[in-house]
Amino acid sequence: MVQAVDVTSFITASDASSKAFKTATLLKTLTVNALIMGESGVGKTSLASFILPNASVVDASNFKELLLVIDNSSEIIITNIDNSPNMKVLIDSIISNNVRVIATSKQILSNDYIDELFSVKFEIEPLSKRLEDVKLLIQRFSSEASSLFGENNNIVIDNIEPDLSKNSHSLRRQVMINYLLQDIKDVELMNIVQNYIAPKLGSNNDYKSFLYLYEVPLIRAGLKKYKSQLQLSDRLGLNRNTLRKKITDNKEYL
Repeated sequence: MVQAVDVTSFITASDASSKAFKTATLLKTLTVNALIMGESGVGKTSLASFILPNASVVDASNFKELLLVIDNSSEIIITNIDNSPNMKVLIDSIISNNVRVIATSKQILSNDYIDELFSVKFEIEPLSKRLEDVKLLIQRFSSEASSLFGENNNIVIDNIEPDLSKNSHSLRRQVMINYLLQDIKDVELMNIVQNYIAPKLGSNNDYKSFLYLYEVPLIRAGLKKYKSQLQLSDRLGLNRNTLRKKITDNKEYL
C-alpha cells in the first residue's frame, strides 16, 4: 500500500538530527541512491520524503506491489527494506528499471546487494540520544491533539517522563493519552478502569490481582508530591510498614 507522509515533520533541534537533515538536503541535489537506517519512529520516512517529495512510498513487505511500482516509476521510497523477502530480485529490478531509490531500514545493513545499490548510507539516532528534539515533538503532538479533539488547552507533561521506548510513536501516544486525561472526570476514569478490567475477570483472586491499578498511581503520585515514605504513610493513614510492603509488592511498576 502506497503511504502518504508529511515531508515537513522532521525536527532538527539536536546536533544529531541537524546532521541527518544536512545529509538529506545534500541528497536532494544529487541523483544517488541512499539508505537511511535507524529504529522505528526516529523519522526515517519523513526524511526520505523530504529528499523525494513526489515519490511513492511502499513498504518492502508488500513485495508484489513494490515491484509493480518500480516498473512504473523513475523514483521511489522503499520503507523497511530489511523486510524484503528477496533482496536480489528487488535490487535487480531497481537497477534494470534505472529507478532512483531512497530506502529505510530498522537494521544496520551491509552486504553485497545493499552496497552495490546504495552509494550513501547514514543512520538516524533514537530520540533517547536527541533529547533536544523531544520537547518540540511534544509541542507538535500537543498541537495535533488540540486540533483533533477540538480543544485549545496545552498539555501539561513537565512532570511526566517522556516515553521514548518506540521513539516518536510511543511519545505521540503518550501525549495523546495525557491530553485526553488531563481534564478527565472521576466517573470517566472509573469507566475506563471498568472497561479494562471487565474482560479480564474470572479468577477467584481478582480483587487482589487488580488492586495495583488503584494502589500504584496513588503511591506514585504521593511519593512525587511528599518526597518520602514517612510523609506519605502519614497522609494516607497507613502504617509505614504497610506502605513499604505495598511498594515492595508493586516494585515492577514503581
